[in-house]
Amino acid sequence: MMTPTIHAGLAERWMKFSLMEQLGNVGSEVGRTIRAHTSGNGTRFNQAFARALELFDMTIADPRWRGPRRREICRAREEFCRLFFDESVSAHSAAGLERYFLHFAVAANGQRAPRP
Repeated sequence: MMTPTIHAGLAERWMKFSLMEQLGNVGSEVGRTIRAHTSGNGTRFNQAFARALELFDMTIADPRWRGPRRREICRAREEFCRLFFDESVSAHSAAGLERYFLHFAVAANGQRAPRP
């Protein structure tokens, strides 16, 4: 049984995004998840967490990212999950993970063609 797609219609377009664009978008959902968790909003947290995992999984499934790239994406997904389910994780880990993804968002923004 397949899990319902949260980002309907995105899977095909997702494979056309650069790695920077994919991880920048993953980072947006990571940030939303962290903010919802920090504010104690369980409904928003669950929704954002599911969306982030779906984006992680689509990125991991992209055949262009093999070897070290895929391992790093898998490691980032693991650290993201640890933030919320491993009591030994430092309180500063969330900020570090947000900083990690911010670099991808900035790089993706720099890749875009300037608007006329």
